[in-house]
Amino acid sequence: MIVSQAFAGKRYAVLGLARSGLTAVESLLASGAHVMAWDNRNEPRESLEGRVELADPVSADLTGYEAVVVSPGVPLNSHPIAQAAASAGVPVIGDIELFARARADLPAHRVVGITGTNGKSTTTSLVAHLLRSAAVPVTVGGNIGVPILGQKPLPPGGVYVLELSSYQIDLTQSLDCDVAALLNITPDHLDRYDGFAAYAAAKARLFDMLGAGHVAVFGTGDAETDAIAQGQLHRSDLKACIVADGAGLVDQQPNWPSLQGPHNLQNAAVAVAIVSSLGLTAPQWERALPTFRGLPHRMERVAEAGGVLYINDSKATNPASAAPALAAFPPSPGPSGPRPRIHWILGGLPKEDTLDDCKPWFGNVAAAYTIGDAGPAFAEILEPYTHVNRSEMLAGAVREAMAAARPGDVVMLSPACASFDQFRDFEARGDQFRQIVEALLEGQAASGGQG
Repeated sequence: MIVSQAFAGKRYAVLGLARSGLTAVESLLASGAHVMAWDNRNEPRESLEGRVELADPVSADLTGYEAVVVSPGVPLNSHPIAQAAASAGVPVIGDIELFARARADLPAHRVVGITGTNGKSTTTSLVAHLLRSAAVPVTVGGNIGVPILGQKPLPPGGVYVLELSSYQIDLTQSLDCDVAALLNITPDHLDRYDGFAAYAAAKARLFDMLGAGHVAVFGTGDAETDAIAQGQLHRSDLKACIVADGAGLVDQQPNWPSLQGPHNLQNAAVAVAIVSSLGLTAPQWERALPTFRGLPHRMERVAEAGGVLYINDSKATNPASAAPALAAFPPSPGPSGPRPRIHWILGGLPKEDTLDDCKPWFGNVAAAYTIGDAGPAFAEILEPYTHVNRSEMLAGAVREAMAAARPGDVVMLSPACASFDQFRDFEARGDQFRQIVEALLEGQAASGGQG
């Protein structure tokens, strides 16, 4: 666990006692802080009874408190804690800001911060993989894995690689990354922001905290990311400002089985720029790229049977995130011309009413299988372009796609929607897809063996 003398003798309130909140409480207590803590659920409150002051900071007296620590899931644009803290003159922060304040007590290290609408998890994991392959001590945290404060401090020379959502950046004031990276910006989470420009500005704040002598890295492809990059290119105090377009990596990409498609070329380009700025040589990262295995639920290769590839891309929770998955599998050559080969399973709880971000790749789709709340609307959008099955449920969609797929085809769950209409989260949706595929393939094998 990460602790710090910076917290000793100070008073903090923690609102929300899920993983990151409970970890923040433990870190603060171990550091000698007084902690007020609250959650609407009884169980996490009871687990802390006798060790903290149990009170709701929305209604408690916050006079003299150093900060209110909230979960990134707390909507500051509507939750009363924002006004309560402002009235008391107390900042609202998150666990990433606590980490930033604890850095002075850690062994010499560097921090990489990675944000963007899509590709954050893949790029964060890839950077960690490349560093580990070069024997650099690494910890991954932030919006991925174990909360950063709950992890063991790295030895001298280590690198903390943080995936950062816009919500986490909103709650951070002093995270001066050694390398900060922005992959892309597309509309998302607009229920939390006053329009798309405000969402983009939240991402840009990562670079507002970037100190002299440090490195900024940017992806390419959208106007908002380009605008932020242009602002950093004019800074004379940075060690480097890199726009990573991936042009020099195109010839190598066929050797990376878990990094196919133009979106993964961009992810790899940013990752290579990051690790290069940290001192890795080209031979070091070139050796490691082919061995990267990717992430569950993000272009995950679930199975390959009968010449058909099954892909779990459940983490694609908006159309902009699903579009690169469609682009990754272009039509295959056929005797009568190129043949679309994607059997696309999509739908769920929609974040957008259109599939405009995916439209350039509709020609790659052999058939679509719509599910969930968005199913009827998405079916109407797609019917002019491809054959559509209104499947409604995931199991039926997989069964229909499996029956229709031919050797060389891809059956892909890339929903372009949130999961909450039928599933607990995108992980549960992806897990069920994997289980359905495995069960149906086993059934086919058993039937074939009996026949």
